[in-house]
Amino acid sequence: MSDWLEHTVQIEVETPINVVWDLWSDLEQMPKWMKWIESVKVVENDPNLSRWKLASGGFEFSWLSRVTRVVTHQIIQWESVDGLPNRGAIRFYDRGDHSIVKMTVAYAIPGILGKLMDNLFLGRIVESTLNADLQRFRDLAVKTNQP
Repeated sequence: MSDWLEHTVQIEVETPINVVWDLWSDLEQMPKWMKWIESVKVVENDPNLSRWKLASGGFEFSWLSRVTRVVTHQIIQWESVDGLPNRGAIRFYDRGDHSIVKMTVAYAIPGILGKLMDNLFLGRIVESTLNADLQRFRDLAVKTNQP
């Protein structure tokens, strides 16, 4: 049995939606701003599939993820199909010269691990990391948008 934990974080990015979208939708660039993501490789013969590797503090997980929904400049939704169980969505909100990026991530942890670790403690670590990831993304997007 597994327990599912879910986190939602968002950030305002002082960059137009097309720049934000182009940067985020290039999945293999994720390790540039996501601290725990070591690598992302899109499957050559199926661009909706990608192999992810997470590494942090001696832990290492991998999974195969499928993009389940894409609406350009609005949403990218995914779920894992193999490996670490997870799912989520990135939502984009166009505000003219700036954008809002809202990320929801859910993942399963083995029930025994959830009992050993206080879910609230784990949740605070994950949300803190995701917020820092979004700040790094914002900084990269702003830098990318500069002439």
